[in-house]
Amino acid sequence: MSVDYEAEYNNRARVPGHPAIIAGWMRDSAGFRQAHPPETLAYGPGAREVMDLFIPPEIRGVAMFFHGGYWQAMDRSAVSHCAAGLLAQGVAVACPSYDLCPTVPLARILEQAQAAARALHARLGRPILVSGHSAGGHLAALLLARLPAHMVAAAMPISGLFWLEPLIPTSINQALGLDAPMARALSPGLLPSPGRPLHAVVGGAESGEFLRQSADFAELWGGTDEALPGLDHFTVLSPLPRADHPLTMRMARLAWQVCDNL
Repeated sequence: MSVDYEAEYNNRARVPGHPAIIAGWMRDSAGFRQAHPPETLAYGPGAREVMDLFIPPEIRGVAMFFHGGYWQAMDRSAVSHCAAGLLAQGVAVACPSYDLCPTVPLARILEQAQAAARALHARLGRPILVSGHSAGGHLAALLLARLPAHMVAAAMPISGLFWLEPLIPTSINQALGLDAPMARALSPGLLPSPGRPLHAVVGGAESGEFLRQSADFAELWGGTDEALPGLDHFTVLSPLPRADHPLTMRMARLAWQVCDNL
């Protein structure tokens, strides 16, 4: 049976209510930044090569959270609220921006993500739990594979993309410009497992392809996976502002664990 990749991967078309959800992210993130003014940490010379860093009074762990948008939309201001629950659990959280396609190729965004992780590690000197939503989950997985364990020690991608070839025939690829060799070179699912903790999260109401990618990737890398019942590609982030939500607690415990292993 052939797969309609456009229908499976075009999340904005799948969730007609996404504009209101994203507007809520922006509102909640602005409120969180006002209540908890972040440190601004540059990781390169470009205008978007900067991250917001939220630091608790006592650091028990360090996390980095990459925004989504299929590498072609949004910036760090859309996901500040995702740091709220972890910050309350003593985890410092960095939310980077990065340049977008088609202004830069996807390979350049990966270079920026690696530079951001190096800058965060230089700033705090502790191993990082990398996470991110959608395209950000893809970046988190690649950082786990490509950076040393003392720098990036664990990953929790949320609604991530681990095989990119299915995107080639979709409208999403108009800005990405991926061909098959490029897509394979940038697919975490085609890389050997780094043998570090991985927990892949996806919304239970997401498309079959997103559910498949998370489950298959976690199995391939010897990690675990979780589908959150009733949540779609956008509402899947709704647990993170809550310090007591099981997903936030799982992420916090993983950040504590890798920090304690110093």
